[in-house]
Amino acid sequence: MELINQHSKKIMEGCKERARDAGLRFDEQTLEYVVTNRDMLELSPKVMIPTLYDYWVHDVEVLKEKGKYELYPGNPYETVINTRPAISFYNDNNPDWLNVMIFYHVLGHIDFFQNNLFFRHTWDYDLAGQALADKRLIARLRSEKGRWVDYVIEFTRGIDNLVGYYNTLAVVERSKAKRESRRFNYFFDVFLQQVRKVTPTEYMEEVERYNDFQNKFESRGEAHFFAEVAKQYPEFEGAYRSYRQKGERPKMDLIEFLIAHSPFLNKTENLWMKSVMQVVRSTSVYFQPQIRSKIMNEGWASYWHETLFLQDERINGHEVDFARIHANVTSMPRVGLNPYALGLRLFQSIEQFENKGHYSLEFERLKSTTQRQNFDQHQKTGRDLIFDVRENYNDFNFINEFVDQDFIDQHQLFVTDRRLDEDRMVWQYYVKSRSSEDYRAMLMASLYHPPTIEIDDRSTGSDLSLSHVFEGKPLVRDFISNTLLGIEYLWGAPVVLETHEPAPNSSLPAESRGHDSEGKPKPIQWNKVIYRMENRQLSRTLV
Repeated sequence: MELINQHSKKIMEGCKERARDAGLRFDEQTLEYVVTNRDMLELSPKVMIPTLYDYWVHDVEVLKEKGKYELYPGNPYETVINTRPAISFYNDNNPDWLNVMIFYHVLGHIDFFQNNLFFRHTWDYDLAGQALADKRLIARLRSEKGRWVDYVIEFTRGIDNLVGYYNTLAVVERSKAKRESRRFNYFFDVFLQQVRKVTPTEYMEEVERYNDFQNKFESRGEAHFFAEVAKQYPEFEGAYRSYRQKGERPKMDLIEFLIAHSPFLNKTENLWMKSVMQVVRSTSVYFQPQIRSKIMNEGWASYWHETLFLQDERINGHEVDFARIHANVTSMPRVGLNPYALGLRLFQSIEQFENKGHYSLEFERLKSTTQRQNFDQHQKTGRDLIFDVRENYNDFNFINEFVDQDFIDQHQLFVTDRRLDEDRMVWQYYVKSRSSEDYRAMLMASLYHPPTIEIDDRSTGSDLSLSHVFEGKPLVRDFISNTLLGIEYLWGAPVVLETHEPAPNSSLPAESRGHDSEGKPKPIQWNKVIYRMENRQLSRTLV
């Protein structure tokens, strides 16, 4: 692995100028390295960060990927990581014209990293430097504690998807924005959501009412607003006083709670374990936005490598090669999901629909298919809108808002399913639905969505009580035993988990569960289940 030569660096700097002229924003300094396919295979398990701490799972992944490469050799064109400065890696056999296209793709990624609000906790953070310090810490502890370091890493990584990512973002946002009053925070964050449990519509009405008071009375707006709140919610002031008396404690995720309150970890001889757990947690928090914006991030980079390279004179003579590689990267599969393809087409459609005025009330009122197809207000705001989307959205609201029926129809998308052909004993795929609701539901099901686990704050010296906030999806039973085993070790006492699982008959496919009086498939019946891990033995109780 070595830095790119001056010739390639000059090409990159020229690409930066054109990218900035098109509206992309990123730091001046970047680092580019040339690597071999072997380097790529060895760095991929570490998310291409050479300084990341060593762990045996990384070695297993390297062996697995080498085996795949021997069977199906491929050429990974680039990888970029969100560091300061941004670091990107390029295959050592890329020709100049291909590097131009790839440089534009990488600059799209860097622009996304450095401007999307879901990455804001990473903007002032030197990941590469911190990772090196963490690696040295863990290496030193391994020399002192041996294999116990890897046990702590493994048990902590078993729950590192439960980190308080959004709490971290909230802390960063509050530190950068104007601090609102405690009464304001309590009313909107606690009282409306947890005490009154208002609907989203009612919540937004209160936000609008607060803004109206602020606009009308300026510095006295908040005082007038809460005078009205006291009339509408007589119990508010009493609830707020009680909340203040109890103290405003920051909400902890499971790893933070174990570090702060575990009787086992707070023993003098075990304090070193907290450092290892913190390394695992901080690394997970850092990479959370990349997991949650895969479709947007790859789509944004693909949008710009296509847009900028097609305008670049260096494409001359390589149009066919570009078309072949671009099609391989961004082709829309009939079955499955390609984030490059879906993200690219969504950004292109958003720009096109906005330019035509499709995101307007006038367009929404049209019922005729012909009128909707011919509707065009000739706006020039499409590029502005996709930059706004790039800044403020993640995959969830990106899909939820913009995968509509017009998008589905435009790209002839559909949801597939399969059935067994018993005569030929093969699976047959068929078009199950062309509805935007069904396609959107399919995409949502593919997104990263870790479970929410609440902690009983009274768990400070005995059993640790955990509760799974049920959202219609059960936990994966195969993982429960080992995960609770790790938590029991880190807590030093029994662990109890409350969750929900489908009743035996409910686990069958809809067509096998029978039908109700109206002929509809019977809904899934859920049972409350209590798991208890004590002395490395798991018990399960049906409530």
